[in-house]
Amino acid sequence: MLTPTYTILYVADPQASARLYGKLLDAQHVESSPTFVLFPLENGRMLGLWAKSDTVPAADFHGCGSELAFRVPDDAQVDALHGKWREAGLRILQAPTKVDFGYTFTAADPDGHRLRVFARTE
Repeated sequence: MLTPTYTILYVADPQASARLYGKLLDAQHVESSPTFVLFPLENGRMLGLWAKSDTVPAADFHGCGSELAFRVPDDAQVDALHGKWREAGLRILQAPTKVDFGYTFTAADPDGHRLRVFARTE
């Protein structure tokens, strides 16, 4: 089976996005240039932030067709991250709410990438 190992987000300013994601993920980048920053994630995957203006071939997208989702152990952690991310200046798209799969909220980074935090209902 071929398994994706990198997630790349196209951003306007990789260095500004790296400061934000460093705080959100509580992580340090392992690679940095003016057009690209790379973070290792605990599960072995990598998160790259690539300057939209520098992608080859050029990135042609509008809006948000996907989201990064972060599963946390319980509803209290969802609420805690909601407060932390709101204080960090992220735009909250959906306040914490119960949905069919659990308890969740959704935010957007400055480039419009959707970020979802959720706790599953077992």
